[in-house]
Amino acid sequence: MPFFLVYVSSATTLFSRAEIDAILAESHRNNARLGVSGILLYKDGNLMQLLEGDEGVVETLYAKISRDSRHKGLIRMWDGNATERQFPDWSMAFRDLDGPDARGTPGFSEFLTATPTDQGLEMEVTHCQQLLNLFKVSM
Repeated sequence: MPFFLVYVSSATTLFSRAEIDAILAESHRNNARLGVSGILLYKDGNLMQLLEGDEGVVETLYAKISRDSRHKGLIRMWDGNATERQFPDWSMAFRDLDGPDARGTPGFSEFLTATPTDQGLEMEVTHCQQLLNLFKVSM
């Protein structure tokens, strides 16, 4: 039974494309090594991340993330156990970076621009997906 944790924060400065690429590459490496999956949403300097995996590993990773000076105002929104992972392949969704270069980035997700129908989501969405969708429409 995987543990999940969702938090929001604000970037201390808007990320450049190079910074986003570096975050994405580092996250892919580290999360694969740790057995962590999830999604990181970045929109207009605001971030929301869902991490899933072993509870101890996720908590340790969250503690490390909370010390990262690239963002501020970290708020832990929700955590708990799930019956299955919601995002088994770690990915990052962007807004305002919808050129062909962004879409070609390994791990890029269409989450912020896709509708639930586009994503093939069922009518019954999980609470995590509802929270992520709230970020999508309100930021």
